[in-house]
Amino acid sequence: MLIPELPAYLSAMGGADYKGLIIALFTLTAGVSRPFSGKLTDTIGRVPVMAIGSLVCFVCGFLYPILTSISGFLFLRLLHGFSTGFKPTATAAYVADLVPSGKWGEAMGIHGVCFSTGLAIGPAIGSEITTHFSINYLFYCSSIFALLSIVILANMKETLPNKQRFKLALLKINSKEIVEWRVLPAALIILWSYLSYGAILTVISDWSKHLGTANKGLFFMVFTVSSLLIRFIAGKFSDQYGRLVVLKISLILLMLALLGIGLASSSFMLLLASVVYGVATGMLSPTATAWTIDLSRPKHRGKAVATMYIFMEIGIGLGALVAGAIFLEDVSTIPSIFFICTGITLMALVYLQFVYKIRPSSRRRHD
Repeated sequence: MLIPELPAYLSAMGGADYKGLIIALFTLTAGVSRPFSGKLTDTIGRVPVMAIGSLVCFVCGFLYPILTSISGFLFLRLLHGFSTGFKPTATAAYVADLVPSGKWGEAMGIHGVCFSTGLAIGPAIGSEITTHFSINYLFYCSSIFALLSIVILANMKETLPNKQRFKLALLKINSKEIVEWRVLPAALIILWSYLSYGAILTVISDWSKHLGTANKGLFFMVFTVSSLLIRFIAGKFSDQYGRLVVLKISLILLMLALLGIGLASSSFMLLLASVVYGVATGMLSPTATAWTIDLSRPKHRGKAVATMYIFMEIGIGLGALVAGAIFLEDVSTIPSIFFICTGITLMALVYLQFVYKIRPSSRRRHD
């Protein structure tokens, strides 16, 4: 709901030069909080960690209209990042707890359908609320939706056996608790492929406006709708035929989509590219998540998922920073941003095709 409107909101404050920080600061705290959320997910339980993420969203929605300076806004972007740092980590572990390993791809696909539905509806609703009311109403509405998720969480049964009571000592993180190195191959693919998403979050609103798209949230709605059904199909397909096959196809489609965005000369061409982008990410996301769980150990599932998200946040943050540094309010630079992202996505495909070697004992599960 918020993302398409935040660049214009920051510009109105006089902070146009800081657009790259809208996503970068958010992903910074999301990434920093991942080791903590991973450890807490594996100790105090999945549900409490999910609740922390929703609570941060609820509080931040009410603070945006109060902290109206550039520094106040950027501080809130830092704070708001904790929501993404906690909620998805515990959610993915919770879903994996509920289903047998042979259906992890399908389960992550279903989870992705729900995620994409919210991602599709949110930006379009956000733009309409801002157009007909004000952005402050948008902030309050975001808090209301976060509150609804807290109500749902209160009625969910914990899936972690032998969970511990929270104590401050659990917040002490040593170097071995930050990254689950067993899932590094999946994490690298996530990092390289999500750099483009950081760029999209930073400049797509300006690019859409330049090409004549009135609703700045339309790009997000189109690509997320196109990813809905493919998420379910791709996840199930990866359970049957292997994670790597689906990942390679999705990376090829992702490169075509990014080239299409950069070469778009009309609103129609941009939205067509967004359809391909949605199909690509709809295939990649549940498959990479399921592959992460394949490579992990059950007692470190939270840390494994957190590792994947750490690399995702690094990718999104770097993509946002690079896009913001190149853009500088000059729309003529936007195509080059997406051409660079295409090259980085090619690195991921080359890694899977020529560098990554599967352990024989793991071949049946994820190839």
